[in-house]
Formats: sequence, structure tokens, C-alpha cells
Amino acid sequence: MHDKTLTELAAGLAAGEFSSRELTQSLLARIERLDEPLNSFITVTAEQALAAADAADAARANGEAGPLTGLPLALKDIFCTRGVKTSCGSRMLDTFTAPYDATVVEKLAAAGTVSLGKTNMDEFAMGSSNENSFYGPVRNPWDLAAVPGGSSGGSAAAVAAGLVPAAMGTDTGGSIRQPAAFCGITGLKPTYGRVSRYGMIAYASSLDQAGPMARSAADCAHLLGAIAGHDLRDSTSVARGVPDYVEGLDAPLTGLKIGLPREYFGDGLDDGVEAAVREAIKTYESLGATVREVSLPHTHYAIPAYYVIAPAEASSNLSRFDGVRFGHRCEAPADLIDLYKRSRAEGFGEEVKRRILIGTHTLSEGFFDAYYKQAQKVRRLIRQDFLDAFEEVDVLMGPASPTPAFDLGANKDPVSMYLQDIYTIAVNLAGIPGINVPAGFAGGRPVGLQILGTHFAEAQLLNVAHQFQQATDWHLRRPALAEETA
Repeated sequence: MHDKTLTELAAGLAAGEFSSRELTQSLLARIERLDEPLNSFITVTAEQALAAADAADAARANGEAGPLTGLPLALKDIFCTRGVKTSCGSRMLDTFTAPYDATVVEKLAAAGTVSLGKTNMDEFAMGSSNENSFYGPVRNPWDLAAVPGGSSGGSAAAVAAGLVPAAMGTDTGGSIRQPAAFCGITGLKPTYGRVSRYGMIAYASSLDQAGPMARSAADCAHLLGAIAGHDLRDSTSVARGVPDYVEGLDAPLTGLKIGLPREYFGDGLDDGVEAAVREAIKTYESLGATVREVSLPHTHYAIPAYYVIAPAEASSNLSRFDGVRFGHRCEAPADLIDLYKRSRAEGFGEEVKRRILIGTHTLSEGFFDAYYKQAQKVRRLIRQDFLDAFEEVDVLMGPASPTPAFDLGANKDPVSMYLQDIYTIAVNLAGIPGINVPAGFAGGRPVGLQILGTHFAEAQLLNVAHQFQQATDWHLRRPALAEETA
């Protein structure tokens, strides 16, 4: 059963080929047997999962099953989950048990899904390799010497290894799309405001967005339909109807206008990645699409703008972790200032401290106008670049990452790590949706094709991705580890 997509598992449950309990037990056994070298899970909730599976089977027996009833998945450990440890990959929250459910968790439970546990991640979602976790790095199922990408690396690795058919991730600067590319799976970052952020522990509030990670675009369409929608508890959630994302998957692509940003095919792009991406674009041409070059002229400002805005917001958001209300508290503080200093110094890892320092500096008196305000102006220019491009074309395509997955420990310099997100960060600054689809291999490691659309064009992106996956089988390729059955 582990080799089936979420959509195929849904059909199997509906046909009575197996029960949700049988499916859940099978996947829990795989996690116990195979996850140790991957380290993709922080917490496995076996008891709660089996109870949810039994409830799903009872609902199906009573004729009350929905499209997702009884389907297992995993949650990135950034989503508050009632009664379950929610650590954000940090020592700071190592002992924190969430007293409520995030909206995403709430909606998935209402849809009848079965959560198997919480996946590993870069601490507070800060990283591109999943090497910044308090619980140790995650390894890529395609090559255990390689990173899975980040910050949703645990979710990506778990799906790629066949431990779960789908998982939830979050994307602040590429943290769904880049690990999806590195692990050879499909990952969707929705439009900012499409999915509620309530109960999703904040990194950068104007950039964070939750989304699904699965084997196929069809799987992501089912999941997005369950989690999207307005939420009064999140002031950034958009009051807009949720379409049927599955309904339009099979629409033909004849006449689709594809734009290739010239800035995404320049220096720094791995030759093997470029070859795979260009081959994928040829497939789209064979499906009736037309291709033209476009320009996103402010792309080269995206990383510096992001690394002003995101750390500034992180500095503000993470100020609540002070050792007083919740989270790590140092032993025997001498006074209040000592409590603050040592609790935060002990609780946060190096990358989180680095970004807090950068953010605090850029927000300080005398630097706010010079850095933060200017970065927000650049952000507006980047957004306008995308809007101008979408006046000419329907979607944009290019690589999700300049290289395939790199080796663990290969990018010790923070700046070189930040440059890994050159093709994904601008998408978050503009608030538009993007999806990664597997598109081949370079050096034996997966390559991802990134497809971008205008605001709230998720249905179109899913259709475009699905049609590619109907014409190719890259999304069905599996690492040797995922084929293990005993």
C-alpha cells in the first residue's frame, strides 16, 4: 500500500480493498522500520492515529465518508496539534505540548484524515537543508549523504520514502518547493492568505504559507481543497470562495502561454538541472503550449530584500520566547535579565540567533529606513515584475533550485546556503502561488520544475502540473529505500 498515491489509496478505501486501520498500521510499521536513518519524524502519534483510523472506518461503514476519510498523512512540526508535542525543531519548544489545533490541523481532522505524527524541520523554519534541527539533520531518501532540502525536509523525505502518502509543509521562502524538488515529489505553495496561518508557529508573518506535499498534483488538489478557505482567527486569511481544485485537472493545455524568466537560466544554474527543466518544457510544447522568454528584472534583489524582511519579522515573532510564559527556561536565573539572556541563548540554535540579530539590527533606530523600509519598496517592485509578466503569459516555469540536493555539510557558509533559494524567495515576496513537480534527475538526484501563477491561480497550476504528470512518470519514480517491503 505504501507505493500508492493518496488518490489511489482513496479509491482503495472506497472499494473496500483495505481499511483505514490496516493502512495506518502498515505505514506506522514502515516508519518504525525505515525512519531511523532518515530522521524524518520528531514525534510519531501511533495511538492517536489508530483511534482516528477506527473513527474513519466507522464513518465509512455509516455512509458518512468524504474524499479524504481514512487517509494517513503527516504534519510538519510547526502546526500546533492539541495534546501533541509541537517543537518547531527547536530546543526552545522541546517540552511544549500544544493546547489547541491549528486551523490546518482542524480542517484535516474534519475531513477525516489520520495524522501519523509530526515531521522534522529546520528550527523555526529557518534553513534550506534541514540541518538546523535540534533533533538532528534529515537525510534524503534518494541518497543518505544528501540533504532533503528545507525547511520542510522531514515532510518531503517521509513522502519520498513512502512512509506517508502526503504531508503538510510550510513555505516562507521556498520551504515546500525546494525540498519537494530535492526529494522528487510534488509540493504546492498556495497564494498568501489562501490557507489560514492560525496555529502555525510564525517565522515571518507576511511570508509564511502552509501547503500540501505529496506524490502527485492530483493528491495536492484534494488536500488544498480541504485546508483552503477564510478563517476569522487569521486576519491575513482572504475571504474568497474555494473552488473545486480536482474538477479542472484534466483540462487540455492547448493554447497555454508559458513564460521562461531569463533571470532563472543564467549563471549558477547546474547544467544537469537546466537540461532536465528544458526537456520538461518541450513536453509542454508537445501538449499544445507555447513558450516565450520574459523578464523579472528585479530578481537579483530578492535575496537581499528577503534577508532584511524575514529576519525583521522573525525578531519580532520570536521575542515571545523569553523563558517566562512557555518554552525553555534556564536553571536558577540570577534575575529577570539573566532569565531572558540564558533561556534564549540555550533555547535557540545558531541560525535562529543569527536571524534574530540581523532582524533586530534592521528594525533599530537609525536603520529602519535604511534597510527595512527600502526592502519593502523592493518587494513591491518584485511583485510588479510578476504582475507584468502575467499580462503576457499564463504561467512561468523554471528550476526550483539551482542545483540538485547537495551533500550534508556542504554549505557551511550561511550566504551560500541563502543562495540556494534564489528561484523561490521572490514568489513569497510577491505572495503568488507556486508548485514543484519532479522533472528528471541530475547526477542521480531529483530535479524539480517550478511552475508559478498569478494570485489565486492554484487551480490552473494544479491542472498544468497534472497534465505534465499524465505525460511523464517522473513523479512515480521512487528511491530504493521506498521499495523496501520487509
